[in-house]
Amino acid sequence: MAAQRTLTGWGLILGASSGFGEATALALAGVGMDIFGVHLDRRATLHNAERIQGEIRAAGRRAVFFNMNASDPERRREALEHMEKTLAERGEAGGIRVLLHSLAFGTLKPYIAPDPKEAITQPQMDMTLDVMAHSLVYWVQDLVARGLMREGGKIFAMTSSGGTRVFPTYGAVSAAKAALESHIRQLALELAPLGIAVNAIRAGVTDTPALRKIPGHEKMIEVGRERNPHRRLTTPADVASAIAVLCQTGTHWMTGNTIGVDGGEDVVA
Repeated sequence: MAAQRTLTGWGLILGASSGFGEATALALAGVGMDIFGVHLDRRATLHNAERIQGEIRAAGRRAVFFNMNASDPERRREALEHMEKTLAERGEAGGIRVLLHSLAFGTLKPYIAPDPKEAITQPQMDMTLDVMAHSLVYWVQDLVARGLMREGGKIFAMTSSGGTRVFPTYGAVSAAKAALESHIRQLALELAPLGIAVNAIRAGVTDTPALRKIPGHEKMIEVGRERNPHRRLTTPADVASAIAVLCQTGTHWMTGNTIGVDGGEDVVA
């Protein structure tokens, strides 16, 4: 049975070709939304983005994807102009109802290393914070300035327990998650008068391509499975289903939060 179409408008997914971004794009399409997707893939992985677009269209929804660096200001401007034109042609001005920031691209190096050349550098630190945290602010600024998101809009950003905890080589990403949560609170304050809700989603340990890039991820998976009360890892589908529910009308008063979607994992000592 086809999913009931209870939502309208467009979802904009930053990081749409894998993990949480992929699952959320498909979940939102399943409940009636068209999808703008931003992803960065080389030829070897581009087929996954193409598959996702095909699944969205098979659900009867529209899919417009951009293969680009989401933190590049010029590419962001070009993509937003294209989105603006697409919406205007269909009489859907202000039609982006949901933004998900799910960008996982950062440097995984220690701050201090026996060989200083193996420690993280300032450009690497700056890049990690820019992509995984600050880029959220710039996308939101442009969406609001262009009138692409208006009252009733919902903004989500993927964080993790790493925002308050440490793990070897995770320092820069942890700092990015902490900054991201701070940006969420500030945006919630400033966007409240416009009727736009802003929340961070803290997933439990999830076996995604991004997690598998972390040195020692095997241990993270083992501990996450043992710690979670459900004795399993969180899945991207778990998170996407929660986001789809939070996009429903009546959730506008939930803003400025870091919402755990982890099966209770974070409360276990």
